[in-house]
Amino acid sequence: MKTKTKTLAIAGLLAGLACVPAAAQSSLAMLDSLSPGAWELRYRDGAAKRRLCVRSGKEFLRLRHPRSDCNRFVVEDGRSSVTVQYTCRGDGYGRTSIRRENAELVQIESQGIKSGRPFQFAAEARRVGSCR
Repeated sequence: MKTKTKTLAIAGLLAGLACVPAAAQSSLAMLDSLSPGAWELRYRDGAAKRRLCVRSGKEFLRLRHPRSDCNRFVVEDGRSSVTVQYTCRGDGYGRTSIRRENAELVQIESQGIKSGRPFQFAAEARRVGSCR
């Protein structure tokens, strides 16, 4: 009988954890370890380079939805890589994976829907200086 009680207690605990919001699930510390400043994105498909000012590295998660109000679910939160799925009410969704090579160089893959249209890209982001 004690085994059944323990099993039910564990099942209840796991069910409770499933309800924890994504922000509380993980810290995405790898992104916080990136050097702040100006970063240059180089898309693998040859699209024009893009610069952005990075404060925490989380800016890389929603490159196609930068101003949208989005909910996220952390799929992977590792020492050198993260994967996040997000949904932006009324504006689509995406899934982004970021692999850290060092504090000033990351590889990004992302795909999803933005304003009813699909997107998919791979890019390299490199720190190039200070934000202006």
